Amino acid sequence: MKTYPSIYNFHTQHKTIVTLGTFDGVHLGHQMIIRKLVAASSHLGGQSLVLTFFPHPRMVLKQDDSIKLLNTMDEKIELLEHYGLDHLVIHTFDTEFAKLSAEEFVRDILVKQFNIGKIIIGYDHRFGQNRTADINDLKIFGLKYGFEVEEISAREIDSVSISSTKIRKALDIGDMAIANEYLGYDYFFSGTVVSGKKLGRTIGYPTANIQIAEAYKLVPKNGIYIVSSIIDGQRISGMMSIGVNPTFDNHPHTIEVHFLDWEGDLYGRFLKIAIHERIRDEERFEAFELLVAKIRQDELLTRKYFLEHV
Repeated sequence: MKTYPSIYNFHTQHKTIVTLGTFDGVHLGHQMIIRKLVAASSHLGGQSLVLTFFPHPRMVLKQDDSIKLLNTMDEKIELLEHYGLDHLVIHTFDTEFAKLSAEEFVRDILVKQFNIGKIIIGYDHRFGQNRTADINDLKIFGLKYGFEVEEISAREIDSVSISSTKIRKALDIGDMAIANEYLGYDYFFSGTVVSGKKLGRTIGYPTANIQIAEAYKLVPKNGIYIVSSIIDGQRISGMMSIGVNPTFDNHPHTIEVHFLDWEGDLYGRFLKIAIHERIRDEERFEAFELLVAKIRQDELLTRKYFLEHV
């Protein structure tokens, strides 16, 4: 898969089969669309192309900085690489791009820039300035400019939008079973190990303090989770605390992972953390001994999980 940082970096003499969208999460619904795209490109002898945008259009059009996304752009690229796509175009969404009329978008981007042979798109897709054009307009443009339009049905699109909503809601309440079911993989985030207060060492459970650079990345509800990471080529299991560690006063919000049966210096390392299951809420304990006893119970549950999910 070749990746391009702008529409205008892409050039081809081959006909392309195109789909477009934010594809946040690259979940089961998105995967269905992408497989349909790849199959169509193979059947027609063209090249598959996904057009996506960053920042998220809502961040620009509604100036909504509160929106949380399931993927960073690097994570989205990593996920899309598994589906046999030929091209991924990531275009900066800004107010100038939003001003393109529907026909300008079709003529200048899809036809002239992408050399489109076919587009696969949802029945409810709207595009162009103020999102005034719909699937019927796109079919008219297809006849005018010589490309095919394949409409994704209401049933298929509903499954995509329901999935996105359910995943975000599930993560907000810490329901990893639902989130991972709709994603089709275990939710993950990536970050750098930074220095923390080293409180875990004092109770026999040293932790890696993970800092996520992207403020828009959705972090699940505070609590204790079963996780794993690839460290030096090995899958290492662990348990993760998200929150303020209420037993310790004036503790900042952190993401801390204790890796089982592993020792070493992780400071400065960039780790990908896969989240498998949620164990419990955060709790405040009146004595460190009670906290340690609870963490030992968490450890037993974590070890049991990995014995059953080899």
